[in-house]
Amino acid sequence: MNEDIRIYVADLSAYNNGKLHGVWINAMLKGSPEEDAEEYAIHDYEGFDGYGLSEYEGIQSVHEVACFIDENPKLGDELLNNFGGDLEDARKAVDENYNGCYSSLADYAEELTEGTTEIPQHLAFYIDYEKMGREMELSGDIYTITTTHDEVHIFWNH
Repeated sequence: MNEDIRIYVADLSAYNNGKLHGVWINAMLKGSPEEDAEEYAIHDYEGFDGYGLSEYEGIQSVHEVACFIDENPKLGDELLNNFGGDLEDARKAVDENYNGCYSSLADYAEELTEGTTEIPQHLAFYIDYEKMGREMELSGDIYTITTTHDEVHIFWNH
């Protein structure tokens, strides 16, 4: 369990009376340690990478998002942002539409083409895999998430 994914939960009763009182909690928790806790606000958070939590995000939702990001450390936040925070769509992308990680979109196009088509040796030199990969993305057949300079994650777009 990743200890770096956490949120700052503020006590709104104290806050409304001019006092800052709250606690950082690990977002992987399954519930509050306080039985009578009714209201809260998330005033800060860490470890969610580029994904933004709302101030009044539900604890169960925070937990599910934290688990998803923890399970998909390089892609979780990007997928959530790509799908407007829809966790089910992000999960579907990972489970059903993920094609893998490649050094470039051209490498993916080359592997896909050579794995599905017999290419005559005398024509192989003329195939432009970079343009082919770019066309697949522009046509909407696939979408990509680049996590580092040489890590391009490819997803079917359906």
